[in-house]
Amino acid sequence: MGIDTSTGSVNSDWNHEQNGLDWEGTCATGRRQTPIRLSLDSSLIMPLPRIFFGNYDVRLNRPLTLINKGYTVDMSIPETRNGQKPFITGGLLKGQYVAEGVHFHWGSPNSRGAEHLINNRRYDIEMHIVHRNTRYSDVSEALNHPDGIAVLGIMFKIVNTPDRIYPGLRKIYSELPNLVEYKAEAEIPGSITLGQLLGDLNTRDFYTYKGSLTTPDCQEAVTWTVFSQPIPIAYSDAAKFWNILDSNGNPIENNYRILQPRNNRPVFYRTTKDFGSYYG
Repeated sequence: MGIDTSTGSVNSDWNHEQNGLDWEGTCATGRRQTPIRLSLDSSLIMPLPRIFFGNYDVRLNRPLTLINKGYTVDMSIPETRNGQKPFITGGLLKGQYVAEGVHFHWGSPNSRGAEHLINNRRYDIEMHIVHRNTRYSDVSEALNHPDGIAVLGIMFKIVNTPDRIYPGLRKIYSELPNLVEYKAEAEIPGSITLGQLLGDLNTRDFYTYKGSLTTPDCQEAVTWTVFSQPIPIAYSDAAKFWNILDSNGNPIENNYRILQPRNNRPVFYRTTKDFGSYYG
């Protein structure tokens, strides 16, 4: 079994048919598992540093290749045109974390598919941008350390008519029909910046906590930063995810893991709404 360097997953015989209930023996167990419920009422409101996005506005080198992994759609993040990787700092993070990959979790025509619940609401889709602590040479090494990985969680909400355009996401949506078959690949035309996947998302308000990967081996190596504001997505674009097939030729539906016990972990919430004087 080899590590998937973009998502940190181990390539093995597992799927989301029971949303992770049947991963015993495959998934690591512990007291820091993900996903969990997130709510303002159960979080510590803290004046944490905002997330700083380095090289997120610099165009990525080509090729940018989307792959149907059989359980998600995934894209590895290359260096930017200035020869450096996009990276993040801030929040609970100590040091720099470079971007390694982006992938998605979705539902079905009849159900929503985000992994985290925010104020008892499950959004339609959740995008994860996976980053590696630069202290470690690769994802495999980083997964052995509690500060090894940082993941940004971005929610998508189906709306009748999106009022904003996200150029990077637009290009990904356009290629999804080419990824229906298992192991299919599609190259994004032209170039994008990683920041174009976020657009004007409010990145100053977020939940953050210590957790795990949400796919086997579920290593507890992840610092999660989950933005509270969703990105709008048209129904027609969300529906493209529902047509993607797994290794058995069945539609990949509800590829999210069930909620995990919080186990008294602290969850922090950074907001500008009530603590504006703390922030720049």
